[in-house]
Amino acid sequence: MSPRSRRTDAEEELRHELGLLYSQVALELRSRSAADSNGGGDHSDGALLRPDFGRAAADLTALALRGSPILGSLLDFFAHQRALATRGPDAELDEFGFDREWTESLLPLFRWAYTSYWHVQTSGVEHVPAEGRALLVSNHAGVLPWDGAMIKTAIFAEHPRPRHARALVANFFFGTPYLGRLLRRTGQTVGHPDDIRRLLEQDELVLVFPEGVKGTGKPFTERYRLRRFGRGGFVQSAIRHRAPIIPVSVVGSEEIYPMLGDSSLLARLTGMPYFPITPTFPWLGPLGLLPLPSNWSIRFHPAVRTDELDPELADDQNVVMEVADRVRETIQHGVWDGLRERRRAFL
Repeated sequence: MSPRSRRTDAEEELRHELGLLYSQVALELRSRSAADSNGGGDHSDGALLRPDFGRAAADLTALALRGSPILGSLLDFFAHQRALATRGPDAELDEFGFDREWTESLLPLFRWAYTSYWHVQTSGVEHVPAEGRALLVSNHAGVLPWDGAMIKTAIFAEHPRPRHARALVANFFFGTPYLGRLLRRTGQTVGHPDDIRRLLEQDELVLVFPEGVKGTGKPFTERYRLRRFGRGGFVQSAIRHRAPIIPVSVVGSEEIYPMLGDSSLLARLTGMPYFPITPTFPWLGPLGLLPLPSNWSIRFHPAVRTDELDPELADDQNVVMEVADRVRETIQHGVWDGLRERRRAFL
């Protein structure tokens, strides 16, 4: 079945469920109205003029739960979020501020984006180790770091032994109100060698984007052309801490916010590394931040075995740049392959 057919079936199912819910509510209201007309209702103290809204809300909630699995799931999700928000000091955070329980409670939202909004096709996930330290290295694009969220979701959705990937994010995003807190609570940390070292020493799976903001802020005319990987700091960390490198190629993130221009004046005024001009932003205000529904693919490549090299080679710049170029070429070729296999950019 094609993605379009699946989406149409889902829409029809939702319309059907909402129709059933509407019918049930209408039937319930008619039965209550008939009971009141026959004298069966409580007319004391002007009850007909002051309906019991609390009871009505409870009845409608029960009807929603009986008539619509989708609405029921949403109610369960928000109830869970409310319970997690009241944990206070009972919340378990690691030294980086990562809240594992809360992060996993958000997985239904990211799975929906992964399967139903971007229809992500993933391959090679078996190359991600089920345990032990490793460095995931990916291309980066899309103005906002949705590619990182989808890579992390892919490992949970497709891997036989799901685990969290801890992404390294530019300092700028941590200085953004609300976003910085969200990033820390969901396991991300600052892209600094000390944080890489601490995470790898704890045998974590670390996700890095060597292109940095130069990747997310490149114009649409340069889409899918990888920027330089700097001086290979990620390779030094991988060699020094004996962590294999898993190259990752992402296709689809370039189209979610097609960057037509960059206002350097507004970037300086707002303190941003760039101020994107897209077909929808800033013209539509906050609505312009809604990413477009492009077709995605994520490809995990076989490991580059930097864990088998002598740790002293981390100080040999020739070796470091040779490995960095090899990783970059692997990712670039994977992106080109993904573009050739993709039938169209949007659904």
